[in-house]
Amino acid sequence: MTYDVSKTDEQWREELTPEQYQVLRGAATERAWTGELLDESRAGLYTCAACNAELFKSGTKFDSGCGWPSFYESVNPEAVQLIEDRTLGMVRTEVRCANCGSHLGHVFDDGFGTPTGDRYCMNSIALNFAAADTAEPTE
Repeated sequence: MTYDVSKTDEQWREELTPEQYQVLRGAATERAWTGELLDESRAGLYTCAACNAELFKSGTKFDSGCGWPSFYESVNPEAVQLIEDRTLGMVRTEVRCANCGSHLGHVFDDGFGTPTGDRYCMNSIALNFAAADTAEPTE
């Protein structure tokens, strides 16, 4: 697949931390319960840590108890790419950023209690978070 953001492996290594590179470009998984965004509860927007494409709105985040930030839908269907993943002796659906092809995590259709029934389990290190501007105008 061709992505809007396309860089060489060397460029990705220069721009990402070693840990980000392992997850985003190598499809690794950060350890459960260790991600900085797991307990983030402010209003805002989650973007790809590699290319800053918009991925998830805070209003779709929920506590799934799985140890990774979970969302029930992306900002729009075109924001993510879903790919069958048969690694580790199971069939799962990998989630990649549709803008740059970076690995974000996996989606499962067991998100009971959510409007979509989906549970997008994302690696915190694969995401950036921008809090919504909550400052009130000054007079």
